[in-house]
Amino acid sequence: MEWSLPFQFPFMVNALIISVMLAIPAGLLSCFLVLKGWSLMGDAISHAVLPGVVLAYVLGLPLGLGAFTAGMVCAGLTGWIDENSRVKRDTVMGVVFSGMFGLGIVMYTKIESEVHLDHILFGNMLGVGPEDMWTTGVIAVVVTGLIGFFWRDLLLQAFDEQQARAQGLHVRALHFGMLAAISLTVVAALQAVGIILAIAFLVAPGAIAFLLTKRFGIMLWLSMGIAAVCSFLGVYASFFLDSAPAPTIVLLMTAAFIGAFIRATVQSRRATV
Repeated sequence: MEWSLPFQFPFMVNALIISVMLAIPAGLLSCFLVLKGWSLMGDAISHAVLPGVVLAYVLGLPLGLGAFTAGMVCAGLTGWIDENSRVKRDTVMGVVFSGMFGLGIVMYTKIESEVHLDHILFGNMLGVGPEDMWTTGVIAVVVTGLIGFFWRDLLLQAFDEQQARAQGLHVRALHFGMLAAISLTVVAALQAVGIILAIAFLVAPGAIAFLLTKRFGIMLWLSMGIAAVCSFLGVYASFFLDSAPAPTIVLLMTAAFIGAFIRATVQSRRATV
């Protein structure tokens, strides 16, 4: 049957699996990024990993290790400048991530390598191998487990940092733990969706869920479900549309956001009538 054709190709099955695995931690993190107003932080880390990837290739190290290190350097540098200057955080993030991304582009053009920049920027979901599957799977389990264990602490820190500190929570540890989780998820997204589209996975599901519910617990489950369904359907539809899977997933998430926005607007107007 025609509907089952994608499941007959191993590369399509691998793409379906890795997209859903990535959707789970990204969906969870998305909720916190939306609530904390950290969308630009996810964008910053996604772009800042490029010099780390190139440097890791030169040194013969795992590309994921280079990406994670560069992401944490970006996050740490952003926090240090924010604490020691009068410049607003969003401005600092814009300067830091664009600077690191530019550095990565320059490094890439100066170093002869077999690394395809298009795959780093836009991903290569249809070309993932066993190593990519394992890396994404391990990161998904670690990030999901940590957020599942600390979600209440992270929620309090997101809403009221002073109250979290007064209750004895290690606010700084939670802060950098969240940054580490974002960096790890970006590493997982690197092969699947690439640097450019990773931000959509880290922001869109939480934004959609935020429009659909006012309860954070439900928001977490909705965000994961939306990310997983859009990822699966996006890869599946891309087979018949003859399009790239990652952009198709992002288009579905965008359509879902528009639908959720219209629904929320209609309900708001009805409530005021």
